Amino acid sequence: MPSPGANRAHRSTATTLRQQVYEQLRRAIEQGSLRAGTRLPPSREHASSLGVSRNTVLWAVQRLQAEGYVEARVGDGTYVSQAVAATSAAPQGLVAPPRGLSRRGQLIADTAARWRPPLAAAKAFRIGAPEVATFPFVLWDRLTRQASARQRVDRAQYLDPAGDPDLRQAVAQWLWASRGIRCDAAQVVVCSGSQQGIDLIARLLLDVGDEVLVEDPGYPGIRASLLGHGALARPVGMDADGMRIDEAATRWPAARMAVVTPTHQFPTGVGMGLVRRQALLQWARAHDAWVVEDDYDGEFQYGSNTQRVPALCSLPGSERVLYVGTFSKTLHPGLRLGFVVVPPALVEAFAMARAITDRHAPGDAQAVLARFIAEGHLLRHLRHMRELYLARQQVLISALADASDGAVQLWPSDRGMHLLHEGAPGTDDEAISRKALAAGVMLAPLSRYAMQSPRRGWLLGYAGYDTPEILTAARVVGALLRGAA
Repeated sequence: MPSPGANRAHRSTATTLRQQVYEQLRRAIEQGSLRAGTRLPPSREHASSLGVSRNTVLWAVQRLQAEGYVEARVGDGTYVSQAVAATSAAPQGLVAPPRGLSRRGQLIADTAARWRPPLAAAKAFRIGAPEVATFPFVLWDRLTRQASARQRVDRAQYLDPAGDPDLRQAVAQWLWASRGIRCDAAQVVVCSGSQQGIDLIARLLLDVGDEVLVEDPGYPGIRASLLGHGALARPVGMDADGMRIDEAATRWPAARMAVVTPTHQFPTGVGMGLVRRQALLQWARAHDAWVVEDDYDGEFQYGSNTQRVPALCSLPGSERVLYVGTFSKTLHPGLRLGFVVVPPALVEAFAMARAITDRHAPGDAQAVLARFIAEGHLLRHLRHMRELYLARQQVLISALADASDGAVQLWPSDRGMHLLHEGAPGTDDEAISRKALAAGVMLAPLSRYAMQSPRRGWLLGYAGYDTPEILTAARVVGALLRGAA
C-alpha cells in the first residue's frame, strides 16, 4: 500500500502534467501556431502522442474552453475560437506579466486579456455608470462633520473586518424593507464592492479545477475572478427566463456553484421567473452547491412597490444562496463599499479573508453610510434616481428611433440602467462599436460578454447621462446602426 507521501507525490505529478499540457496548448494558440478555426486533435490521439492520460488532455482542453480559447462543436470536435483572432495580440498598452509569477499569479495576470476595468471617464453610452453629478455631496459632508471627536478617534483605530456594526445593521434592515431578504446583521460582511465580494466567495468556497456555472452572455469581471482562482467557468445559455439550469445540470453535472444576476440579467436584461428560480434552488440543494446572487442594480425597478421583483435570496429554500450587493450603482463607484450576505457558519471565514486582504473598509465612510441609510436618505435618493433613470430611458428610446429614421426601435424596460439592441447572429458588432468610439461614443458590443453564445448586439447605458449628451450620442449611433439594419 503506497504511503500518504507517495499519494501526494502522485497527485502533484498529475497536476503538473495537466498544467503543462494546458500551458503548451495555450502558448500555441497565443503565438499563432494554432490559428483561429483550427481543429484540435482528438483527445485520445493527442494523449497518445504526448504520452499522458486522456484525462490529462481533457482537463487542459476544458480549461481552455472555460477561458474562451477553444470552443466545442457538438459532434464535430473542438476548435480554436474565432474570437482568438481578434484578441491574440496583446491589448494596446498592456505590459506582458513579469517572469517569476506563481501559477495563481499568472492566472490572475492572464485575466487582463479578457477583462480590463474601465479607466476613462464615463460618457454616453458606457454601461454601469450611475448619475453622480446630482449626488447629495453636501448632505454627505454634513453627516461626516456631525461625528464627535470621540467617534472620530474610535473610527481611526483598527476595526472589525466584517464591517461597522451600525452599517451591518442598517444594511440588514434595508434588505428586508427593499428586497424582502430576512437576515441577521451578523450575516452581513462589508467589502469594497461586488467585485471583491465575488473574489472572497471564490477564494473561500472553490478549489482549483472546480466548475462554476456562469451566464452566457454574462459579466466578464465575474469570469475573470473565477479563472484567477483556478476555477473553470462553464457557460450556460440564456432564454426569456434567465439561465437554463436544467440544461446546465445535464451538461455540467460536477458544477459546485452557479453565479447569476436573476433580477436583471447582465447584459440581456431578462428577469428570472419564479419557476426557474425554484429550479435553481432545487439544483443547489440536490448537488450541495452554492448559488451566488449578484444583485448589481436590483434597486432600479420602475413602477409601484407591489410590482418590484424580490431577491432570489428572499425565497424559501435559499439557504445555499450568497447575496452580493453594492453601493457603486445606488450611490456612486467612488464610495467603494458593498457587502455579502452569507450563512452564519461562514461569517468568521469571510471576515478573516477580508482581514487578510485589506483589513477593513474606512471607518468614516462606513459610519456615514450607516446614518445615510438609517435616516432615510438612501430611500429618498433612490426614489429620485428611479424617476430620473426612467425619464432618461425614454429619451434614449425616442432619440435613437429618430436618429435612425425608425430603423432602431429599443424595447423599454421596467428595470436596470441600460438597454440592449440585439442584432442578427454573426453581426460584426465589434466593428460598429469601434466606429462609435472613434466618433466619441462608448457603445459596448454584446459579443464582448459572450463565451459560446452567438448572440450579437449593442448595450446602451443611459443612467449617468443628461438629455443633451444622450441626444448627441444617439445621432452618432443612430447613423451607424441604421446602416447595419
